[in-house]
Amino acid sequence: MPSEKILCTTISARAAVQLLAMAGDLSMGQPTDQSARSARLAGRLALLDGAGDDVAMHARLVALLRWSGCTANAAGFAVLLGDDVAGRDAMLRNALPVGHPLTFTNIEPLARIHCEVAGDLAGMLELPAEVEAGLRHVWEHYDGGGAPQQLRAPAIPAVVYYTSLAGDLEILARTHDAQAAIRMILGWADAKYPAALAALAAEHADTLLAALDGPDDDGAMPTHEVALSIVADLVELKLPWLAGYSRRVAELAGRAAALAGLPPEQQTRLVRAALVHGVGRASVANTIWERAGQPSRADWEKIRLAPYWTARAGALVPALRDESALASHMYERLDGSGYFRSLAGDALDMPQRLLAAAGAYAALCAPRPWRAALSPQQAAQLLEEQSQAGRFDATATGFVIAAAGGEAEGNLAPARKGLLSEREVEVLRRISLGESNKEAARVMQISPSTVRTHMESIFRKLGCSTRAAATLKGLTLGLI
Repeated sequence: MPSEKILCTTISARAAVQLLAMAGDLSMGQPTDQSARSARLAGRLALLDGAGDDVAMHARLVALLRWSGCTANAAGFAVLLGDDVAGRDAMLRNALPVGHPLTFTNIEPLARIHCEVAGDLAGMLELPAEVEAGLRHVWEHYDGGGAPQQLRAPAIPAVVYYTSLAGDLEILARTHDAQAAIRMILGWADAKYPAALAALAAEHADTLLAALDGPDDDGAMPTHEVALSIVADLVELKLPWLAGYSRRVAELAGRAAALAGLPPEQQTRLVRAALVHGVGRASVANTIWERAGQPSRADWEKIRLAPYWTARAGALVPALRDESALASHMYERLDGSGYFRSLAGDALDMPQRLLAAAGAYAALCAPRPWRAALSPQQAAQLLEEQSQAGRFDATATGFVIAAAGGEAEGNLAPARKGLLSEREVEVLRRISLGESNKEAARVMQISPSTVRTHMESIFRKLGCSTRAAATLKGLTLGLI
């Protein structure tokens, strides 16, 4: 299944927003309905403030996607806080310990990455311009103390204030209590948001909080179709060495399913499952994923939950129920040694066996922080050995290896031709894997200054200013 078909695998924009909201909640250490609850508050707050229905819907969309850039700066928060998931949860609860390392100087570049990626995402999802503008400025503050541009009113869109205050109210009322939440919000009046809006929220706090678990007004949510691969690409920004992994699994699984003679609807479901399988990975701290050596028992308990959260996506995003259920079986093994269900033998059907083999093969062929990439021949040999040992289905493994033989066919999207030079494409590919200028220069046998010059050209041509945004655009355009 060539890349063009992967790009044509679509879902409604509404489903994409719902899935990305859940991934964002997991990345920030929040309950999986935090963004949805905040979105209800943001819309109602906009209406209380006299804004129209359109502005209320824009506020809801910004609130749903407020965390959408957090996968892109997870590595930075992991360095600063040690645990990007738990650390950001403490930050949101206003509970970081005294002497924490966060300052405007080290937060600003992370906010810039977040806002650029979130804004680009809104454009890729073809959401209203007002939503894109809100996401590009979502961390700005009324008094100019926000990031990344330190804008002041009236340069900050009103939806930013609705979203920011709604998020604070939901999190603080849940983790402290309603009165404490209102006190903190009033303390931030004319700092994070206008004093009049803080006073309005305080006046109507009981009504707003009562609506937290109420029904959503989804009538105006966007329903046009968007590429499902956008979701995979955004989630995989969490770990640079994962870039494009879900796409490769989807291509392999789709080809293997065709070779296996599965019905077309099962082939499509396999591709879609591969593209959403990584959503649950957002719940696990980067430091665990990048740990050298064997994960500890405590690490494994968290890793085992990643496919569980992918399965939960099906309950929260009904449009992807079947795909999420299939995706959550990717790490099951035929001998029962997999996770999270520890299924074995006949409990695993052929689509699940194909997905497991495709995921393993694609992972073996890609570099990881703790090992180099294996060659296709080495990956095939190791997968066959594990099949003989009973971990993978031998028939499914054979189809995946056969599918990998034609993997290079048709993979170059037309967008690659002419947009970037071949050298720039190679630099972008190296950088997308998390390599520094020096590391990319060493592999490519050029100077770091030449890599920097290529990066400046790439940024200019792709219309971005951060490596995360360049990676996201490069994947979406089929450049890498």
